[in-house]
Order: sequence, then C-alpha cells, then structure tokens
Amino acid sequence: MAVSVQQVLSILEKLAPPDLACSWDNVGLLVDAGRPVRAVCTALDTTPDVIQDAVNSGCDLIVSHHPVIFDPLKRVTARDPAGMLLANGISAICMHTNLDAAPGGVNDTLSAVLGMTDTQPFAEGCGRIGRVGPTTAEALARLCADRLGAHPQYIEADRPVTCLAEVSGAGGSYLQEAVALGADCFVTGEAAHHIALAARQLGVGLVVAGHWATERPIARVLAEALAAHLPDEVRVTLSLADRDPFAYL
Repeated sequence: MAVSVQQVLSILEKLAPPDLACSWDNVGLLVDAGRPVRAVCTALDTTPDVIQDAVNSGCDLIVSHHPVIFDPLKRVTARDPAGMLLANGISAICMHTNLDAAPGGVNDTLSAVLGMTDTQPFAEGCGRIGRVGPTTAEALARLCADRLGAHPQYIEADRPVTCLAEVSGAGGSYLQEAVALGADCFVTGEAAHHIALAARQLGVGLVVAGHWATERPIARVLAEALAAHLPDEVRVTLSLADRDPFAYL
C-alpha cells in the first residue's frame, strides 16, 4: 500500500502548522518527485549521504528538519541534493522553524532532554524557558554530552541555575532575551564570541552544545510520529547516514 506525498504533508502540517514558521523560512514540500510513497526516512539534513541511504533502502520520501532548498536556486546539477532527489524519484518535505516552535517539536524535545519543567515559549516561539535544578552550567554541559552526544563549551553562572532557557540550533542571539526573562543559564547550539563575552559579563551560564546535537533528536520524533499516523504498510525509518558534519579531536 502507498500513500501520496500530499497525505504525508497533511499529517506533518497538523503536527507543525506552516503558519508557525518564520517569515524568512522555506518549509513544506520542497521537492516533489511525483511518486507515491511506500517508504519514508527522516533526518536532520538532506545531505547526499542521506539521499544515497534513502536510495539504498528504497525510500520515496525524505522528511527533514533543515530545508533542502533555502536560498533561491539559479542552477541545479546532478550532484546537488535537489538534483539527486529528482534523479532518484525521491520527494523531500522539510519542517524547519514551524517544527522548532510546534508543541512536541524540536525545542520541547530539547527541553525534555534537559529536564526542564513548567516551560513557556520565548524567542519568537522557537525556544523554551522553565525550571530546573538547582544545577550548574557545567552539569548541564555534561548532560548534553551524555544525552545528545554533544561536545559542548560552557561558561559557568555566578549563581545556582534554577531558571533555564534553551533555543536549539543557531540560537545564540537570544541570550539577552533569555536573561531579561530571568534565565540563570542559556543552552543553545551555536553562539558567537561576543555572546560568550556577554554571558560572562552578565554572570549567566551559557552552554553551546552544537547545532547538530541540539536538533538531531527531532529526526527520531518525526519517525515515531509518522509511524503512528501512516498505514502499517508504509515503512518509516530513521536515516543512519545523517551525521554531524564536524569531526572532533
């Protein structure tokens, strides 16, 4: 039994409505190969390795967090992800900032990993702030290493951490907003040097755990959600070719 790409898209848009996406984002069905869907794989990024994995496992659709097409395309080749997808008859649905903000999405998943309670949205709905601990930035960094496979950097807070804010991925610019809301520590995937300096000056904790590590868990959440909503005959898998682009010493 197969389903249409539009049927899968409808399921995903109920989980993460597109109107939650930021105005600059590109979400939804970004590559339509025009084929019915008998097998789906989920990933954080639609890389050439992930596409080859989908080809090898007979998948007709990749559902990812990061958009496979973000900037306007002026040229497409057979080596580009969009070109590879079409050449292999594979469609791509991408759920980005709408999935960041959605209930049960990327940041609810991350806040659960961090042990946060009483969470509320902030950072344009894409982040969460709530209660923890009391704990320390170092302990939170170790938690990210253990549970996310992260290689975190951290700055210790000058007080016990009981109010924690987090924004997955490239969320460093929300530090000041987190502090204004009372956060003792801020966890994110990426933060510029000046953000680290600001955290130290303000006396708040900062944990920078890596873009890939803070968002990768959503791929499994997507796989589980699709498996629960699609007919049993439609196979749903988690791509094992989806890897952190960085190597670490």
